[in-house]
Amino acid sequence: MVADKLRPFGTTIFSEMTRLAIEHQAINLSQGFPDFEGPSSIVDAAVEALRAGHNQYARSMGAPTLVEAIAQQRRELYDLRYDPMTEVVVFSGATEGLMSSMLGLLNPGDEVVLFEPVYDSYPACIAMAGAVPRYVTLRFPDFELDLDALEAAFSDRTKLIVLNTPHNPTGKVFTPKELQAIAELCERHDVIALTDEVYEHLFYDDAAHLPLAAIGDMQKRTLSLSSTGKTYSFTGWKVGWGTGPVELVRAAQAAHQFVTFATATPLQHAVATAIRENGPQFFAQLRAEYTERRDHMLETIRSMGLEPTVPRGSYFVLADFSNVFEGDDIAFAKSLVTEYGVAAIPPSGFYPANPDAGRRLIRFAFCKKMETLAAAREALRAFDASRPTPN
Repeated sequence: MVADKLRPFGTTIFSEMTRLAIEHQAINLSQGFPDFEGPSSIVDAAVEALRAGHNQYARSMGAPTLVEAIAQQRRELYDLRYDPMTEVVVFSGATEGLMSSMLGLLNPGDEVVLFEPVYDSYPACIAMAGAVPRYVTLRFPDFELDLDALEAAFSDRTKLIVLNTPHNPTGKVFTPKELQAIAELCERHDVIALTDEVYEHLFYDDAAHLPLAAIGDMQKRTLSLSSTGKTYSFTGWKVGWGTGPVELVRAAQAAHQFVTFATATPLQHAVATAIRENGPQFFAQLRAEYTERRDHMLETIRSMGLEPTVPRGSYFVLADFSNVFEGDDIAFAKSLVTEYGVAAIPPSGFYPANPDAGRRLIRFAFCKKMETLAAAREALRAFDASRPTPN
C-alpha cells in the first residue's frame, strides 16, 4: 500500500546493511553513526534542561537560546549574519530540514540539480514534493566537478540545486572554483541553493569548508542546513537547523510546522550550550581525532588490495575493489559482512542516473572508536589472506 511516489525507493540500504550487521554480529562500518559518546558536558546540559522544566513545546522555529547561538556561530565562523528570530529555523535533524525545505520550496514539475553519488534521502524528498531530479555525476577517483555537465543540467525549469559539502559518500570538499561556478549558474538562472553542510567541521589536510552562502551574493538565495549529529557525535538527538534569507526560511517553516511542529525542547537547550561552549579549539581537536581514524581506515583498505580515494572531508572512504572481487558492490558488501564480519555500504544506489559508476566501489565509515577500527582490521586480515599471491 506504499504510495506510488515512494515505491521506487524501498528500504534504505543503511537499514539493510545494519540489519545484516546485527544478524551476523559484524563490526558495523556501514551506517554513519559514532560508536562513542559526545562530550559529557553536553549530556549534562540536556539533563539540566530536563530538570529545569524545559519539557513543553518549543517555539516552532526554534528555542530562542538555540537560534541565537546558531546565528552567533555563523557570524563568528563565516562572517554570515542572520537575524536569529526570522532567518534561523530548527528542525528535527538535517534530514527533516531537507524534507521541509523541499516541500516548502518546490512545486510539481520543478527541476532540482543533484550531484551523484547522492545521499538517498534527496531523491525521495524531491519525489514527495512532485519535483524532478537532474543529476550531475561525480566520478571516482577524484570526483572533480564537470562544469560543462553542470551547466547542461540547468534549464528554464530549474528551481533548486542541492549541494552537500563536505560530501557524503565521496569525502569531496568542493573547491572555491567549483563553488564560484555553481554560484554563477544560480545567479544566471535565478536558482535557489539548498546546502547540506552537516560535515562542515570535518575536513582534513589542506582542505577547508567554505559555505556557498559566503560566495558573492549567494547568501540572498541560499538556505544552509547543518546539525548536531556529526559535529558533537549525538546522531540520535536529531537536532538540525537552517539559516537563510527570510523568504527561504519562511518556506521551509511552512512545511516544518506541519511535519514535526517543534524539535525536542530540552535537547535544543543542550545544543545551544554545545555551540556556545565548543569553538575553534574543539573543532581542531575533532579534526585531529578523525584524521587519525581516517588514516587507520585507509591503511586497512589498502592492505586488502582495494584502491581508496583519500577523503578530504566527512567520515567516509570510497574504495575500488575491482582488483580483488569479481561481483558487484552489493555482492561484495554481503561477502564482507557474512564471511569476514565487517559491514560496509554498497554505493551503486547513490548513483540513480549512472549506477554503473558505483558498482565497483564500497563505502566504509570511520566514525568509530580506534578499538573498533583495529578490530575491523583484524577481521579483514582473513580477507587479505584469502587473496591469491601474485606471480
